Amino acid sequence: MIQLSVIWDVSPRIVDLGGIEVRWYGLLFAMAFFASYILLSKLFKKEGIKIEVLDKLTIYILVGTIIGARLGHVLFYQPDYYLKNPLEVLMIWEGGLASHGAAIGILLAVWMFVRKTKRNAWWVLDRLVIAVPMAGAFIRGGNLMNSEIYGGPTSLPWGFQFVRDFPADTPLSMIPASHPTQIYEALGYLLIAAILLVIYFRKNGAPAHGFIFGLFLVLLFFVRFMIEFIKNPQVDFEKTMAINMGQILSLPFIIAGLVIIYFSMRKKQVI
Repeated sequence: MIQLSVIWDVSPRIVDLGGIEVRWYGLLFAMAFFASYILLSKLFKKEGIKIEVLDKLTIYILVGTIIGARLGHVLFYQPDYYLKNPLEVLMIWEGGLASHGAAIGILLAVWMFVRKTKRNAWWVLDRLVIAVPMAGAFIRGGNLMNSEIYGGPTSLPWGFQFVRDFPADTPLSMIPASHPTQIYEALGYLLIAAILLVIYFRKNGAPAHGFIFGLFLVLLFFVRFMIEFIKNPQVDFEKTMAINMGQILSLPFIIAGLVIIYFSMRKKQVI
């Protein structure tokens, strides 16, 4: 029986300009913010909000996302390593961003933004999270180009053999086909973005405060929770855990999302 699989041997570097590297991860990370900005600009225009407001929000979110995602990975997954190699905390182009840290960073950024601009926090969050899953899909594309954060062995025909994650002299027959969980997550995130966008337009841009944000938390972190079952452990200590760190960190967000949806549907303020 012939085992079908995708041989994945893509370099994470697009080009090396005399020591200055341009990587797929960095490019896709930048594209995530660009695509999100375009989408949000359409929503802001629909509601008659000045683009200057979005420009200011984008700066807050960009800083919050990068700092939160990086510190989330450092603190939740590899604190011992980065304590010994503190300068590597800054090397985000090599990967190592945690979505849970990014979520915390974005929430803090929104809190700072609404304090500065006096805008309603739910209004900001309900629109912002429509773009977040789309951005997440781009970033998972970067993980794919880095041959990282993939799943366990599979016999399915779309399994990927991540060649670059093995020594150069490893025979292809010795490299197992694995679940391309980066693609699974990206597709899940795009579906979530579509669902949230449909709800937004069906409510003519005026959903109950907090409903879209709550639904986003439930859907996105449920997808993350389920896909973790077929992912390889990111760090050694996860190998002995019944549910891994990604799943543990997802549960509070799912619960918070359900609570927000409940109060939103009852038209009560939750903050």
